[in-house]
Amino acid sequence: MSRFNVRKVAVLGAGVMGAQIAAHLVNCKIPVILFDLPAKTEAPTLPASRGSLPPEGAGAALGRPGGGAGPKNGIVLKAIDNLKKLKPAPLAVADDAALIEPANYEDDLKKLKGCDLVIEAIAERMDWKSDLYHKIAPFVGKNAILASNTSGLSITQLSEALPEALRPRFCGIHFFNPPRYMILVELIGTPTTQPVVLDQLEAFVTTGLGKGVVRAKDTPNFVANRVGIAGMLGTLKEVEKFGLTFDVVDDLTGKRLGRASSGTFRTIDVVGLDTVGHVIKTLQDNLSDQTDSFYGSYGTPAVLAKLLELKNLGQKTGAGFYKKVGRDILRFDLKAGEYVPAGQKADEVYGRMLKRPAAERLKLLRNAEGPQGRFLWAILRNGFHYAAVHLKDIAETARDVDLAMRWGFGMKQGPFELWQEAGWLEVAKMVQEDIDAGHALSKEPLPEWVFKGPVAEAGGVHTTEGSWSAATGRFEPRRQLPVYERQLFPELLLGEAGPRFQTAGKTLAETDAVRVWTLDDEVVIATLKTKMHIISPPAGEGLMQALEIAEAGYQGLVIWPGEDPFSVGADLETMLKGFVAGGADFVDSLEKELQDGMLRLRYAQVPVVAAIRGMALGGGCEMSVYSARRVAAMESYIGLVEVGVGLVPGAGGLTYIARRAAECAQASTGKDLLPFLTEGFTAAAMAKVGTSALESRQLGYLLWSDVVVPHRDELLHVAIEQARAMHAAGWRPPMKRLFPVAGRDGKATITGQLVNMRDGGFISQHDFDIARHIAHVVTGGDVDPGTLVSEEYLMALERQAFTALLSHPKTQERMLGMLSTGKPVRN
Repeated sequence: MSRFNVRKVAVLGAGVMGAQIAAHLVNCKIPVILFDLPAKTEAPTLPASRGSLPPEGAGAALGRPGGGAGPKNGIVLKAIDNLKKLKPAPLAVADDAALIEPANYEDDLKKLKGCDLVIEAIAERMDWKSDLYHKIAPFVGKNAILASNTSGLSITQLSEALPEALRPRFCGIHFFNPPRYMILVELIGTPTTQPVVLDQLEAFVTTGLGKGVVRAKDTPNFVANRVGIAGMLGTLKEVEKFGLTFDVVDDLTGKRLGRASSGTFRTIDVVGLDTVGHVIKTLQDNLSDQTDSFYGSYGTPAVLAKLLELKNLGQKTGAGFYKKVGRDILRFDLKAGEYVPAGQKADEVYGRMLKRPAAERLKLLRNAEGPQGRFLWAILRNGFHYAAVHLKDIAETARDVDLAMRWGFGMKQGPFELWQEAGWLEVAKMVQEDIDAGHALSKEPLPEWVFKGPVAEAGGVHTTEGSWSAATGRFEPRRQLPVYERQLFPELLLGEAGPRFQTAGKTLAETDAVRVWTLDDEVVIATLKTKMHIISPPAGEGLMQALEIAEAGYQGLVIWPGEDPFSVGADLETMLKGFVAGGADFVDSLEKELQDGMLRLRYAQVPVVAAIRGMALGGGCEMSVYSARRVAAMESYIGLVEVGVGLVPGAGGLTYIARRAAECAQASTGKDLLPFLTEGFTAAAMAKVGTSALESRQLGYLLWSDVVVPHRDELLHVAIEQARAMHAAGWRPPMKRLFPVAGRDGKATITGQLVNMRDGGFISQHDFDIARHIAHVVTGGDVDPGTLVSEEYLMALERQAFTALLSHPKTQERMLGMLSTGKPVRN
């Protein structure tokens, strides 16, 4: 397959989705042009995109240098500016909004000729989309792909508005909201779409944008929304039936059930009640009792209709199923017609039930006497029933349904996966009994393949041969594309065949804390096995053993966690117990051991590559910055957070900040160290964490020479390749050298600013004390400005500060609070 080289992308429509798709393209370093209507007072030839301002609402003062016609691009410029304000943030770095090029349909359609991919994301109206296609078709490049981001309209019907020459290069590309964070992208072909177009687009979306692709059939709402929205509608019916409140339901259907923490109704508020309403209408308009036996459950629920009537659309309007008033959270009560206090929780007995093994859990819920338990069984049963009945029509395999629900709705397991884990035939029998008794949403029985044939014999739909396709009547393997060769350990479903990192390759050494292994006999991999990948003393010893093995005959060492997080830092519990038992001297020795380990990584005789995904906090951050190179997944969160537990970074983090400041100052024309030190000091003193790999680069925890990988499952592949390349280039560790520090003058300047913050009430006295310790270390202590020091000298200052704070009652209070609740204590 030839490589699809995407040099520039055009996004048509600067509404909620279009603007955020453009933002994620920028996150991934892909040039993008964002189009919308020209801002003018006369009636437009095309309706504005959903979420766009009306033309007359776009201010004429929104122009910017190099941004084209400012007043005419007012709609787009307003949308771009709004990206910097949205939460969760669509942009990894807010200032990168400036990289989105604004354009309008009147003046700029010729710019489409320079785009390799055009994504249409205007409002969900077939006639509006068709009108736009007629307008843009002459300007789409002859080799470009045109794709619609519709959430459920027929892709085949949309293609009919295009000239025949463009139809083979047209398909659906459905991103989920918010596009930066949601993994799922559905690709939908038409009878005229060239297969190579879908293959090329799948490769680009996977590696270029870091997404998980599911190929969906061209049916209403495709896969994830078809199953997910039907599940939401079924949930609303069961809520009404069992008389439960929205807050109790969200408590039951969030993390307890292995789903997104926002539960059901908070999720609808985030997505937008208008968006959910539109997807429901797509089901209502395109299906019937004859084509879908569940059609009777697709009616718009009364509470949703009322909230839509009130224009309470969820998070975007400040009110939906929930409303925040000051610090209070209220929920809507349909009977009262107003918002009432929220905060009710589910009965804990069901929380305990949901922790039981799958088979036991489902039986307990089905036999529960209370409404909450029966409600949970009902929504799970409905989900199994719906997925089985519709599998043949909406998806190629059961794998696509389960991955779509994992990636698009934040479920830990899709419906088939949970069903299989709980015992395929046993659960099928319980579901069919409920159907026969009239308890289900549809009278249609489970398909015959559920009870007879290969699925029944295998005990489920996911097997080592592949996943079940109801359309072909066999288990189908995963699609083989070159792009997936980069995913050495892809996300697997229960029952699927595939490599597991815990047992793959050749083990070189292994303890309870660390596995040292290799895939190729060239690069050593070290994987922490501790909880949250904390760096306990045994973990530290294992890492040093991995380094010794690598130096003895391999090309490099990759520190890779296998799964999130990279590491949340040192073992606080061991540290606190050690202090109680052995005092400050014992803790000093533990810290010295950690620091020596970091220096061993930095000056190793082979390149050490930290492959970061998820959180790299405290000692995890220090382990990464002392590696020779970092390869980070886009969604990596890196920072020195020890202030949160009343301590200072003690494994070399402050030494790194001081050394980097000296290196940056040396590379500049300025002689003053303090400006280069300020960012690092502030990040450590405020426990700032980069909210993406790109922001972490701005904080100095990643360097410009480090690599950011959009897809987390490609991380190990890229890290190994980096280690090989560094070895092939003749790797030598850096030379040890002294470097200047800011000294007592720098410390005095920083302390003065801290006094102002304390006296102004911005920080507590204990925060002030911790920050003053940090300032003492990063400026080199009581020495003259410009004094040359070694890393070991600064590390000794770190240890002094660390042990001094560890004996402070307020620090101990913070540590105990973190260990017991997992949340920082402010004192």
